[in-house]
Amino acid sequence: MTDVVIGGPIDVEAGDALVVPVLTDLTWGPGAAWAVEQLGDWVPDYLEGEGFTGKSGDLSILPGGDTSYGSVVFVGLGDEVDAEALRRGAGNAAGAASRQERVVTTLHEVGVDNAAEYVTMGFLLGQYRFDKYLSEPKPVATTELVLAGGAGTEGDMARGGVIAEAVAMARDLVNEPAAAKAPTVMADIARGIADEHGLDYVVFTENDLAAERLGGLAAVSAGAATPPRLVILRYGPEVATRKLVIVGKGIVFDSGGLSLKPPAGMETMKTDMSGAAAVFGAMQAIASLGLEVEVVGITPLTENMPGGAAQRPGDVMQARNGKTIEVLNTDAEGRLVLADGLSIAVEEEPDLIVDIATLTGSCMVALGPLIAGLWSNDDEAAVAVESAARNAGEKVWRMPLEQEYRSHIESSIADMKNTAERYGSAIAAALLLEAFVDDQPWVHLDIAGPARASKAEHYLLKGGTGFGVRTLVEVAAGMAD
Repeated sequence: MTDVVIGGPIDVEAGDALVVPVLTDLTWGPGAAWAVEQLGDWVPDYLEGEGFTGKSGDLSILPGGDTSYGSVVFVGLGDEVDAEALRRGAGNAAGAASRQERVVTTLHEVGVDNAAEYVTMGFLLGQYRFDKYLSEPKPVATTELVLAGGAGTEGDMARGGVIAEAVAMARDLVNEPAAAKAPTVMADIARGIADEHGLDYVVFTENDLAAERLGGLAAVSAGAATPPRLVILRYGPEVATRKLVIVGKGIVFDSGGLSLKPPAGMETMKTDMSGAAAVFGAMQAIASLGLEVEVVGITPLTENMPGGAAQRPGDVMQARNGKTIEVLNTDAEGRLVLADGLSIAVEEEPDLIVDIATLTGSCMVALGPLIAGLWSNDDEAAVAVESAARNAGEKVWRMPLEQEYRSHIESSIADMKNTAERYGSAIAAALLLEAFVDDQPWVHLDIAGPARASKAEHYLLKGGTGFGVRTLVEVAAGMAD
């Protein structure tokens, strides 16, 4: 990753590019007026002629002229600048300056608390690339981002870097082809995180499924050639008095099982482990930041494949807590492995359980590709996670946990079934999960939409987004002593 450092004022610094902020109606942000003065009084007219007004998303690159910079990048931040505007502005600048080695900026001097954190995060994520499978990759050239005159912001800068690194790691995992991230590989990656960051690590293998009563994981993995894993990571500072458990769905590839998806439906199914990736990233960041809260990360990991031993529609599985589920559609498999993960979470007796999963296409129908659905059995818990997501710049929307829809998952031969009516099926999926949390405070995040970006913009590239890492870190920070 690019190094982020503190530098001197822009009139004594030098670099390949200078990035300065502009607000709506060509209102110069910190450093922009100096840059215009150095370049000449033709700049405002030129920018207006190019349609640059300073609104969010605007960007214009001008030659550096007689300045000590090869170019000057004007970045629009819009009318009311907040944390997300800074992240996006920095992300846009990162893309524009990706061929420049040393980039100097004053974006962090905009009057927003903790601005250096958001600028660092947005810039680093904006320069993220996943190019390991390209025969002729074009890596980012930037080696250094300089926060001009940024003395005193080192803590914010460091936090932004830690979170960006964790999100990038989660993106890498999501973007990897399924063949390269078998459950065994994912478990080894988790062990590496544990070893590097001092976390406790427990893994259940295919030989432990029966003894540990992991009926959901056993059922979903039955058709796969690669063996399943269930990983538990534990971060436990001695000073912590509160406990958070996060559970991430880890289906490394979802064919639909015997209820086979159509070919087009499988094209992005390497993304179906985005919940587990978010848990891995969050655990790494939480430990790196030294947050004073106990956090347990639980990730059931498997493929959902149509092998000869695969579970069949009509089969009944029993989860770890003893409850049974009639499986009528093997493509509704995420809730089956989460049933085991949530059962383990309850045994931890935490203050809060949060699960995160690419669970239902119907959530995308309701909320589109940018917003995660949030369900909860506890208003205080829901508000806390909503607030954390808002602070993190990740969009969530609370959905109803409508108890009258429980009849949609009633089964005549088991405690419940894994399918529901077409309308309200995302709610029905959440109601099934609720059966495994024993009335403990719980929040379910359905990230089927925002886990993957269909196009590049600001600090996002097409592909895995790492959605959820930032929210989970904020939840943990909010619970810290």
